[in-house]
Amino acid sequence: MAPIAIKSVLISESVDPRCKSILEENGIRVTEKQNMKKDELIAEIKNYDGLVVRSATKVTADVIGAADNLKIIGRAGTGVDNVDVDAATKKGIIVMNTPSGNTISAAELTCALLISLSRNVPQAVISMKQGNWDRKKFMGSELFGKVLGIVGLGRIGKEVASRMQSFGMRTIGYDPITPPQVSASWGVEQMPLEELWPQCDYITVHTPLMPSTVGLLNDESFAKCKKGVKVVNCARGGIIDEAALLRALESGQCGGAGLDVFVEEPPKDRALVEHPNVISCPHLGASTKEAQARCGEDIALQMVDMVNGRKLIGAVSQSHCEAEGACDVCRVEVVTSSGSYKAIGAVQGGVPVLLELCGSVFRQPVSLAGSLLFFKAPANPQLLSSVAGLLSTAGVVIESFSAPMDHNGDLWYCVGVSSLLPDLSTLKPLVENAAQLSI
Repeated sequence: MAPIAIKSVLISESVDPRCKSILEENGIRVTEKQNMKKDELIAEIKNYDGLVVRSATKVTADVIGAADNLKIIGRAGTGVDNVDVDAATKKGIIVMNTPSGNTISAAELTCALLISLSRNVPQAVISMKQGNWDRKKFMGSELFGKVLGIVGLGRIGKEVASRMQSFGMRTIGYDPITPPQVSASWGVEQMPLEELWPQCDYITVHTPLMPSTVGLLNDESFAKCKKGVKVVNCARGGIIDEAALLRALESGQCGGAGLDVFVEEPPKDRALVEHPNVISCPHLGASTKEAQARCGEDIALQMVDMVNGRKLIGAVSQSHCEAEGACDVCRVEVVTSSGSYKAIGAVQGGVPVLLELCGSVFRQPVSLAGSLLFFKAPANPQLLSSVAGLLSTAGVVIESFSAPMDHNGDLWYCVGVSSLLPDLSTLKPLVENAAQLSI
């Protein structure tokens, strides 16, 4: 990976001091300016090569448009909901986050809400402070023997599963990417959502917020659940339909909810917050000293690695670089004995990426680094899960995945892997063509 020149970085929010220290130790000038309004950020951003944010700073298309020198936006945390990734990508700006920095903190808060829901802990505390002694009013239930449905089996979902299993809970789950045999190795039985909903006593969601996950738990989903099911959301507001949740709480179909996130933060509509069966927090998932230290340190180290051309970790992109002159586009045709392969690549923020292969435009540009597996196959919702299963059997771990924007016909996919597959022929039952390389 080619080194990228970053001489100055703006930190626009409260980030652990280690972030500034690491950047300055590596010769990068750091300026900290918090609580800037949009107009102030637009006026300020032109002076910097890099920007570090948490969740409060909204890096909109207007901000990015004013960023004449910006090469990198670093989000000290998971997700990039507050960054216009499309606008950044079109301008050749790399957006990166720290996907594992707050894993433990978010998982522990999820578990705390599950326990609190089962025993009405916050409500009992408030009652005691009001001078009451209502033992019968706060009758709870044990977690032992209950079924926990985990929607989203990534880092956080896995950690929640292991912790709640220690309470004797049966853990089931759903994830379109994690292979069933992998989640089974840490005690989670995977199944389709239609099978999962009716079995759960408790449900927790750990997915990104995207079109396919907005309103994942809605009126229809709640109707399929056990009466009195309890739900937790420490992921992103909107994954649970808030209006549907309120209706389910009022009818008794939902017995309680633990919410750390909301569609609007802070929420102006207080109906859920004030409901007696709702436990709510002001988005505290990553609010621990340990998580903030990890996220601040991680984003600084990732930036330094990029500056030194060592590796690119946590990079997030969502769209093709379409703006004229926004990146250095390169078109290549490779002719082999088996056919002709046309590829379109680019340099975004100094990093080489693959945008298109044989007509398949990647939704997320492929960073040309590490070990990469390319395969061509008919579009199929179960394809990645099946391929991941074969790779897992061969001892190969999926580290990233880039899918084509189209959903029809024979398409090319790319998987970043921990190591090259010893024998490509093992993929023959699933794919039409495959190739791999290490960069």
